Amino acid sequence: MSLLKEARRVAAEFEYTAEDVRKGVKEFMREMDEGLQKSGSTMSQIPTYVTAVPNGTEKGLYLAVDLGGTNFRVCSIQLHGNTTFSLTQSKVAIPRELMVAKTSKELFSFLAKQIENFLKTHHNDHFQAHIRRRLTMSAGEGYRDEQAFQLGFTFSFPVEQVGINKGYLIRWTKGFDIEDTVGKDVCALLQGEIDALRLPVKVAALVNDTVGTLMARSYTSPGKTGTLLGAIFGTGTNGAYVEKLSKITKMATMEGSADYDKSTGEMIVNTEWGSFDNHLTVLPNTPYDAALDECTPNPGIQMFEKRISGMFLGEILRHAILALVRDPNIQLFADENSSTNDIHSTTTIADDSALYTPWAIDTSFLSIVQEDQSAGLRITRHVLERDLGVSAASAEDAEAVKVLVGAIGKRAARLSAVAIGAIVLATGRLDENADSVTVTEEAKSSTAIAEAEKEVGEEDVIDIGVDGSVVEYYPGFEDFIREALREVPKIGASGERRIRIGIAKDGSGVGAALIALVAGGADGTGKKEVDAPAKKEAERGLEES
Repeated sequence: MSLLKEARRVAAEFEYTAEDVRKGVKEFMREMDEGLQKSGSTMSQIPTYVTAVPNGTEKGLYLAVDLGGTNFRVCSIQLHGNTTFSLTQSKVAIPRELMVAKTSKELFSFLAKQIENFLKTHHNDHFQAHIRRRLTMSAGEGYRDEQAFQLGFTFSFPVEQVGINKGYLIRWTKGFDIEDTVGKDVCALLQGEIDALRLPVKVAALVNDTVGTLMARSYTSPGKTGTLLGAIFGTGTNGAYVEKLSKITKMATMEGSADYDKSTGEMIVNTEWGSFDNHLTVLPNTPYDAALDECTPNPGIQMFEKRISGMFLGEILRHAILALVRDPNIQLFADENSSTNDIHSTTTIADDSALYTPWAIDTSFLSIVQEDQSAGLRITRHVLERDLGVSAASAEDAEAVKVLVGAIGKRAARLSAVAIGAIVLATGRLDENADSVTVTEEAKSSTAIAEAEKEVGEEDVIDIGVDGSVVEYYPGFEDFIREALREVPKIGASGERRIRIGIAKDGSGVGAALIALVAGGADGTGKKEVDAPAKKEAERGLEES
């Protein structure tokens, strides 16, 4: 069997059929429902206590901080009320000794100091007005909420969230290890150090990045309907969506269930969908997936994520390529002599090739290969040598690798469609009585779809905000998602046309600020226009001086 036929045989193992998509959507909806009813389910379905989404008319100046790993970011966001915003930010590396400090105070006092430095640098008028007011206060008097910056705190570590600004650390990841912090409310820890510095800042919201993505998209997206779903398809994958409160029945027994606004009848739910179908009831499981899972720190966990996200796609490809390289009957990167290679040489693999190093293939490699349309796949051959140490690869070698890349990327996108399609259907955003539309060749044409999409009224649009390197940069990723959505009953071609997918950047900044707005809005729900507290306070301070 020729090399290309062998490559296509391996690629066929990654095929995720229309029937697979339908089974996946059905199981995803079942696990969604289970997670809404009880804790400890495979898909966590975590209530976020965020009960309103913005519509683009909100105004105000808000703070956001992001502790996502080895860096700490502080930013202020001015919402202009017309779906636009201005952002100012600073970033500082977390000293290694603070990542493994003895006590929480050491880390959180450092974070509070960075907030103070940011206010002095970028909002000094407001800060100095606050200092003047503080000097005239009677002992024990503090600032009023309306005089404080409302702050959204993006904290990218596992927490048990029990209120919009209350969450207990479950465990540290990403190199942090401060035992003293585990089990404590991280918002209270930060607020305590902010108060110790007597800063005019209130930690108003604890923010998950997917919720921030949803909020940022809802503020900036055009149209009459709020955003339904915020999703990350990058290094990892997760999604948060707007759910009816009446369906989140487990909240009746959860701590903090009385401490949120119920007037909207809705709440954003963080699905934690990376763990969907950990039992592999409907998910595909090739030998390459199994090999990857075995060498992860958490085998058997996050099985959905391990088939979709950028952290894992390169490693899946590495295992698939190695399966061909190590088969003595297959001539991948192996020539009998120079006459069998179109550049009249023989292919060699460096001893220190990334092919032999776990996790050494970045997803950007897949994106480059997928996009390559050059003659003789010249670009692919170049990155094979540059990134994998494969010199003098033949055109057939490059084509075989491209076949594998295409299959792995397409499967990831079609699996992503399972999550999107399930949430669209489970929330009832499409007419439940609509008949499934047969997917014709004309409907599959991107030109025909683009023309048909023009006919969808703004009131019928189902808006979805996405972020992450895979969905943004992997060629054809959204097209593959849409193809799979059209194959789902009750979505079909007509339903897929109503789904608008748009990039939503900076959920940990703009999104966090918007959640702070919702949490600390004039009426407690974020419905009323909120003026910039910093501007008002600065003006008051100038008058006093």
